[in-house]
Amino acid sequence: MVSLFRTIRSMQRVGLREWWRQMQYIGDAKSGVMVGTDQFGNRYFENRNGEEEIPGRHRWVDFSQHEFNATQVPPEWHSWLHHIRKDAPNQDPVIQASTPPWQAPWVENLTGTRAAYKPYNTVKPKIFAWEPKVAPRA
Repeated sequence: MVSLFRTIRSMQRVGLREWWRQMQYIGDAKSGVMVGTDQFGNRYFENRNGEEEIPGRHRWVDFSQHEFNATQVPPEWHSWLHHIRKDAPNQDPVIQASTPPWQAPWVENLTGTRAAYKPYNTVKPKIFAWEPKVAPRA
């Protein structure tokens, strides 16, 4: 639960407009250091002060789009958010060295949207639906 003192302190740090946006989108008042951004424009934050944040909740993402979901977080940032990696991808030399130049950029999961992949069949069907033949009555 968010305490009143923590909420007021966060409002003073991030400003009234950003505080209101956080309350609408993530339902919590957070203040921290911006660590980096990804190709979607999502901003990633971290607050290392143990007195302000619950352990394990000190890293978070601020999505750039209004309609957001978890597939809009690239794998490198996902591993940082979930404490698999210590350093952020833009500061981690291992991730920067291991990303091959031929690798395609990350694309969010488009299932359920108009841009979802829809396969089409080019093979002649083996089973045909029954089509009733109506004979004229005499």
